[in-house]
Amino acid sequence: MNLISATRSITKFASKKIRNRRNQEAIASRPSIFSFSPQGDQKYRGALYFADGMVNAYQARQWFEPLRQLADRTPLVVIVRNAETAVQLQKECPLPIFYAKTIGDIEMLLEEQEIDAVFYVNQNIRNFQMMRFNRPAHIFISHGESEKAYMWSNQLKAYDYVFSAGEAARERLGKNLSGFDPVQRTRLIGRPQIDVNYESPVNLNPNLPTVLYAPTWEGDRPSMSYGSVSSHGKSLISSLVANGGYNVIFRPHPRSGINNIQYREDLLTIKKELLLANASSSATLVYDESPQWGWQWAVADICITDISAVAYDFLATGKPLMITTPVSQQATVDDSPALLRVPSLSTTEAQNAAAIVGSRLEAQDDSYADLVAHYFGDTQPGASMQRFITSSMEIIKGENHTDSTSVQEA
Repeated sequence: MNLISATRSITKFASKKIRNRRNQEAIASRPSIFSFSPQGDQKYRGALYFADGMVNAYQARQWFEPLRQLADRTPLVVIVRNAETAVQLQKECPLPIFYAKTIGDIEMLLEEQEIDAVFYVNQNIRNFQMMRFNRPAHIFISHGESEKAYMWSNQLKAYDYVFSAGEAARERLGKNLSGFDPVQRTRLIGRPQIDVNYESPVNLNPNLPTVLYAPTWEGDRPSMSYGSVSSHGKSLISSLVANGGYNVIFRPHPRSGINNIQYREDLLTIKKELLLANASSSATLVYDESPQWGWQWAVADICITDISAVAYDFLATGKPLMITTPVSQQATVDDSPALLRVPSLSTTEAQNAAAIVGSRLEAQDDSYADLVAHYFGDTQPGASMQRFITSSMEIIKGENHTDSTSVQEA
């Protein structure tokens, strides 16, 4: 390591220490907020456990509204293990934040409260510090439905229940996990996020169709290399911008560029192109860094994305969708019903994205109704949210779930 790199590392470490101390002080000065323990019938009955830093806060954010609606039925809390995350989420989360610096803080909370269900949105290794406690039911709700290998991790066996979107998830788990009964261990809840109304932060040209390009990140291992920013993104965006006939929302995954410098540089290239072109284009060109994920579904007419949760979020809308073909030969690709039927987009085709998008919009393909039902069950307004609340309350109340399909069909 040269002197410049060493200096940068020391400076970064020092800055992190200073931020952490300030956040710890902010929490200590407000115990009524960050360590509040209600009594009586206001005792917490459920909790979202989130041990991550703010880089992964997007995983928890998408559950805030479903959990807020569940909290109308029973008191809930968000247990946070990172000081900065606790301070930041307290400003935006509709639920109370409990900062648990140590495992002793969690023990105290469980002793004083009546928490019967704990929800998890990711596979953070610190989840297992919480899962050592036997009393609550431990429920994996994930942060999205996808065909990534992540969705059939053997770690799912550690949870009492897995909340899945639909029958496709059960098939995926039954195919890839041994010794795991997907009928008994899963609850089919659809995708409650599609029942949330998100306000758009941008004003798009109403006379033009809108393309949402939402690639995933580069991944942290070869089998998870699904990101298309470097392989498809630059030529895809250039094609759409040059055409001038489309509003464009470019929504990169929040973790993009963390592990790959070239990926990060390609993001900057796209950002500069969009900002420069937007100044003179009649189309609205957006480099989307907004904290909320959901409003994009409502305003977009078509979506281009990678093998990721975005594909399945958008699939539920019934609008045209295209999924990029990974260029990495090591990326795990499953022959799922969605990947076999939804049109793909290769690197070569990305150079002609504008024309291909036009053809897809003109086709008005509405042949995915059965596919949507297979992945999400009933997608009528409010149906997924109700299934999530019903399943959660059954577990919190300790009620038996005798019919594995009754919740899905409710």
